[in-house]
Amino acid sequence: MNALCRFATAAAVVVAAASAFATQASANPFAWLGLGYTSTDNGNQVRADLRRVTVDYPTNEAPGTVIVDTQNTYLYYVLGSGKAIRYGIGVGREGFTWSGVKTVERKAEWPDWTPPPEMIARSPYLPRFMAGGVTNPLGARAMYLSGTFYRIHGTNAPSTIGSRATAGCIRMANEDVMDLYDRVKVGAKVVVLPAAERHATGWFNTFR
Repeated sequence: MNALCRFATAAAVVVAAASAFATQASANPFAWLGLGYTSTDNGNQVRADLRRVTVDYPTNEAPGTVIVDTQNTYLYYVLGSGKAIRYGIGVGREGFTWSGVKTVERKAEWPDWTPPPEMIARSPYLPRFMAGGVTNPLGARAMYLSGTFYRIHGTNAPSTIGSRATAGCIRMANEDVMDLYDRVKVGAKVVVLPAAERHATGWFNTFR
């Protein structure tokens, strides 16, 4: 009888664990990869200081230019007349930051994800292709930067905005990348500042 009880208890533990894993896998299809991707987006998970806002931003760049402040995890869309829209972003982790001037080569809604060979080499367990959708790590929109594998794209993990966790792409909350996508034109200039450099603009005054 004791052996039977022990067996029943062990079986219950196995069933409970399997049920918990199934629930986690349903909510997070990449849980087994340890990538932290989730299937839903909630803009409230973005810190208040990283939410979209119009700010004072003196610059010589033309309206329509995108400026990425890697050091401070902000992206600015230049409006002109000393103003810009500021968005919180996620940037490259250590060893994956970069800087330079690019253009927006193309744009895509709910983009598919095909990890480049370099990423597959680093992480061979990644899927070779993933169709666009709410579980896709590229999120709702993507803007592809000329001459690179890098993109400005959405995310299914908005709590990572403000972090240094990407492989070099610029990550945005879905609601923000959709807003930026509608503003940015193909051919727009994108200036990515070095991680150690802060674009000099003085103190920001925000306007909701």
